[in-house]
Amino acid sequence: MPARAVILGRMAATSRPKKLVVAINPSASFGATRAVGPAVVQTLRAMGHEVTSLTEPDFEQLVASARAAVKKRPDALVVVGGDGMVNLAANLVAGTRVPFGLIPSGTGNDMARVLGIPYEDTEAAILALDAALAAGPRTIDAGRITWFENGRTRERWFACALSAGFDAIVNERANQMRHPKGPSRYILAMLAELALLKPFAYRLTLDGLAIETKAVLVALGNGVSLGGGMKITPDAQLDDGLFDVLIVKPLSRFSFLRIFPRVFAGTHITDPRVRIERARKVRIEAEGIVAYGDGERIAPLPIDVELVPGALRVLAPLPA
Repeated sequence: MPARAVILGRMAATSRPKKLVVAINPSASFGATRAVGPAVVQTLRAMGHEVTSLTEPDFEQLVASARAAVKKRPDALVVVGGDGMVNLAANLVAGTRVPFGLIPSGTGNDMARVLGIPYEDTEAAILALDAALAAGPRTIDAGRITWFENGRTRERWFACALSAGFDAIVNERANQMRHPKGPSRYILAMLAELALLKPFAYRLTLDGLAIETKAVLVALGNGVSLGGGMKITPDAQLDDGLFDVLIVKPLSRFSFLRIFPRVFAGTHITDPRVRIERARKVRIEAEGIVAYGDGERIAPLPIDVELVPGALRVLAPLPA
């Protein structure tokens, strides 16, 4: 792609020049995706945009640089990477007028899938971004997580999905694995954890209604999928003001393996052991579970989660 960047920019520019901050995932500075970030910056500049490129040696320094850049109110923050970079963007721009765009180059790319952004074609993703810059941002909901830690209340945002059960345990393992790349890493981590599968005792409070139940999996969907295209909450909408709350009752390993393939089509929700509730405010309590938002480690339970309507402005194709 780098050799074609200038040509692509001259052919494809559809928006007026914008001031863009491009934040590139530090972990993408090596491997197969290492050329994506610089190519994105080169192409956007060729399109006529004024681009500030952020390339830092680690994630913490990138957050600090991006936070400072967002305070200057650019026309958009563009992140290059996967769902972890989406989470970075959500935590920097939620509740502001600064929209964020996404050029996917991650493992799962679930938010890109939900937003309709091409996630296997960088050039197509750049064209979609430029078209969205011309059309203007979409407004979507976001989840705000709060919890108590070290004597004070902490807060984080997420854009697509929150996991707090077997799926979160799998995330813990997958994030520690270096190979393989792509969605298959999540599947291998799941198979490894399946040997230890057990139900947890949950206390869930959904818009004030308390539910005590045993379950192997609890997840909140603002978007449809997690783990690289697993449609855990297939009917979730990004702008309807409610979470889809997935609760999977205790299952044997054999039953889990029978249901699991159906999650990629979203048909698992017809199983009587799978329950979907809808709520705006959710409290999740259980022992020994760490919550993950957009694939990023958040905190041990308990947590309180609220869906905030219209909290994010995103540069993405309009829904069909």
